[in-house]
Amino acid sequence: MFYDAHVFICTNERAEGHPRGCCKDKGSIELRTYMKAKAKELGLNSVRINSAGCLDRCELGPTMVIYPEGVWYTFSSTDDVDEILLSHIQGSGRVKRLMLAPDQKNP
Repeated sequence: MFYDAHVFICTNERAEGHPRGCCKDKGSIELRTYMKAKAKELGLNSVRINSAGCLDRCELGPTMVIYPEGVWYTFSSTDDVDEILLSHIQGSGRVKRLMLAPDQKNP
């Protein structure tokens, strides 16, 4: 099967106390698991929810990038995940309040 969209969610883990932090410690694995289940529940069969190693935006995490558009998001709750799935994946829109600017490095 080919997919219309791929969601890459950072699940990287850094050593405890690392100054940049890591997405795993901010709940990215649980939120990825939730996103996969919610996408299935919504019947979004043309999207693939993937784990990713470090996306190099740790301070802004958890982070994800959605292709083919190349849109980056920060997210922190199941409500954020729902909004991204409904607005971006299902509705072809954007969730502006969660989008990351291409050059954004610090929160």
